[in-house]
Amino acid sequence: QVQLVESGGGLVQSGGSLRLSCVASRSIFSINLMGWYRQTPGKQRDLVASITRVGSTNYADSAQGRFTISRDNARNTVYLQMNSLKPEDTAVYFCAAIEFGDWGQGTQVTVSS
Repeated sequence: QVQLVESGGGLVQSGGSLRLSCVASRSIFSINLMGWYRQTPGKQRDLVASITRVGSTNYADSAQGRFTISRDNARNTVYLQMNSLKPEDTAVYFCAAIEFGDWGQGTQVTVSS
């Protein structure tokens, strides 16, 4: 089990950028698959991006080309760099240790038009 704490959300104008961080309570070196999900009210939580221990990445179509997921195993941290943000990116973003089913508390991202 691992506790995850997200930060970096906020209010940004359309076209702007944000960098989300997810700090784990223990080493993530042994956790193969880490990811970022997002959720809007009344809808399911959807995968935005994931990354393996060795850095292989996968993106949702909506994130491809605009978002970049990365991880720093030495700092027990996973990042999500979000560029060219759109109002439809507004959501609560959650970090996950996917193979353990552990989630952070989420961080709100709001993109104004």
